[in-house]
Amino acid sequence: MKIVKKITLLLIAAAIGCGVAQAQIVTTPYSKMGYGMINDNVSSIQRSMGGVGYAMNGGRVINVMNPASYADVDSLTFLWDVGVDLSNLWSKEDGNKGYNFSGGLDYLTGHFRVIKKLGVSFGLLPYSSVGYSYGGDLDNGMEQRSGSGGFNQLYLGAGYEPIKNLKVGFNFAYLFGSTSNTTLITSTSTSYFTRNMRMRDWNTQLGVQYRLPLMKGRDHLTLGVVYQPKKSFHGNTWGTRYDSQDNSLDTVGYTSMKGNYEQPATIGAGLSYNLNRKLTIEADYTYQKWSDAKYHPIGGFEPQAMQFDDRWKVAAGVQFTPNHRASYVGTMAFRAGLFYNHDYLNYNGNNVRDYGISVGIGLPAPGVSERTMVNLGLEWRHRQTSPVQLITENYFNITLGVTFNELWFWKNRIR
Repeated sequence: MKIVKKITLLLIAAAIGCGVAQAQIVTTPYSKMGYGMINDNVSSIQRSMGGVGYAMNGGRVINVMNPASYADVDSLTFLWDVGVDLSNLWSKEDGNKGYNFSGGLDYLTGHFRVIKKLGVSFGLLPYSSVGYSYGGDLDNGMEQRSGSGGFNQLYLGAGYEPIKNLKVGFNFAYLFGSTSNTTLITSTSTSYFTRNMRMRDWNTQLGVQYRLPLMKGRDHLTLGVVYQPKKSFHGNTWGTRYDSQDNSLDTVGYTSMKGNYEQPATIGAGLSYNLNRKLTIEADYTYQKWSDAKYHPIGGFEPQAMQFDDRWKVAAGVQFTPNHRASYVGTMAFRAGLFYNHDYLNYNGNNVRDYGISVGIGLPAPGVSERTMVNLGLEWRHRQTSPVQLITENYFNITLGVTFNELWFWKNRIR
């Protein structure tokens, strides 16, 4: 009964998380293009390591980046991980400076073992986010542009170890959410134009990990590979036009997303080295051919000169835990990482790019569970376009995650 109650509480938290995740905001004008800013399914632990994860494994981390890792969990443990994100943004354009603060729930995930060599994970993750607000003066009035919303994914995945050291897995996700991008013009009359997108769809991801033992099993190398197939999105897009002079509200360009809006195939690979459970070093590479993905513009409602570029990202990270069985300080995890991202968004021939560095620490939670960890991370990120620098953005992010590690399936022996 205790297990049923705990699972029920998690499902309630996930339902609440659906509403909170919809309210999470990013603050960047670049998110007005395409589907907004794409996320990479990273946890607070992984963000502290530069966003790596394709080759990450271990029974004390939920690694949604590669579902093959789900097979690596013991039979007594139930993991769940909750993360929040707080962000300060400093931007600069043509000498004008701006400042914004945003934050909210980032993700909610769970992980447990079903049978020997088979693990299952579930949760709620962001797929993409839209959020911005800026304006300026016109000859006879003012213009204000704003956008909000995002797409989320409710996923269920499994990982299995068919032979020793080889793991395979998959994620199946339900995509849902909506975005709106509005241009408000105030002059002798008031008018606004809104581009709307609503998605109800599914997504899949496949993953493989192979572990190569070294030095009598104390050290090992792990190679991880993931593949997400190309697909057409399902949902609808439309434009809304309003003019106060004739008090008219029109819906224009109503279009089905099927066959008109696509997600490209994603290929990711990573290599990690683990030294005696103390030191982990990993490097990852991600590639998405967005230049071949269909995106049907709504006439008059899309940003001018917007197009897609191929996205690629490189990341590297390290984690050091002095001694898992030593004092409190010895069981703390120290993390650092860096990344470079050539994004999929392009405006008037200028590609959006960002890079950053991160550090973090994992703190065991005394009095809760000896294996529960509080993960705090700090990240600095710089974003701009190239070759022409249109808007320069600098972010300082604080990530906080709690990985609860409980022995839900432990039964005390009656004597």
